[in-house]
Amino acid sequence: MNSSSALVDWLLDSLELNTRLFHVGRYCGDWHASTHGLASASFHLIVQGQCWLHIEGEPVPQLLNNGDAVFLLRDLEYRLSGEATAAGAQQCPRRPMLPLDVAADNGVGLVCGFFHFQSGLSAMIVDTLPAWIILRAGDPSLTAARKLFELILQECECTPAPSCALLERLCHLLFLYVLRQQVLDNTTLGGLAALGRQPAFANLLEQLIARPAEAWTLESMAACTGLSRSAFFKRFNELSGQSPGQVLLMMRMRHACRLFKADQTVADVSLAVGYQSVAAFTRAFHKVTGQQPGAYRKGQAPLRSRTPTEPGNVFVQSST
Repeated sequence: MNSSSALVDWLLDSLELNTRLFHVGRYCGDWHASTHGLASASFHLIVQGQCWLHIEGEPVPQLLNNGDAVFLLRDLEYRLSGEATAAGAQQCPRRPMLPLDVAADNGVGLVCGFFHFQSGLSAMIVDTLPAWIILRAGDPSLTAARKLFELILQECECTPAPSCALLERLCHLLFLYVLRQQVLDNTTLGGLAALGRQPAFANLLEQLIARPAEAWTLESMAACTGLSRSAFFKRFNELSGQSPGQVLLMMRMRHACRLFKADQTVADVSLAVGYQSVAAFTRAFHKVTGQQPGAYRKGQAPLRSRTPTEPGNVFVQSST
């Protein structure tokens, strides 16, 4: 894989997401569970026992064992169940979770939650990833991710209850490790990852990341790759599924987001990313992120802490 560390870092940093726990607990007997319809992306970590993942339209179910994790990056129609067949899982009832008991010799222990990708830029990155990713406990290429999973398992054993804040942050980091491995190793990925596998295009991406304010043209970008203008445009689109102009726009708007987090003004940021007109920058920023620059900048101020009665808090079921 020729994808540069600069590109991998850019992708990870550009993926603005919140991680929120949904529940932590255990299922026993005949059961099925699903977050379909509740969020666009979710995750399930198997911390005890085993279960089956049934995804609508997929003919083969996936067996998930203790130490495995599944990341669902679309709002897929699916079921988790103790039943090995899709028909059997469909017949199983939804049951409330029992308290997590890591010492029990039956049932399935789960840590489940949601991902919320905050901007249109994040959605453009997520759209190039597989609809679902399974992390296997024995995968030798994810040693660091395994260590994070072990910390999650240890936290689940805490009494009287695990910490929601710690579990959310650990799950967030776990996903970033899995995402990095996808970019590095999954040769079927399109988008920027596909460009990064080609040395000439990887070099161009590094330069776009480093110098987003430069007056890039199709000709100057093509020159960085050693291709003619027409050959460059054709190959770029074939690899990434996007035009050079679209990717340059992404790079510039991501840099703008970073500058807003440093509390720079809209006028200063527009110049720093190559726009002489604030109005033109505002249109471009809204097109990519779905937000007005001023609103995004204001939203970077520290958020007040949630109280226990506010939405988004999680009831974690654990043994007492």
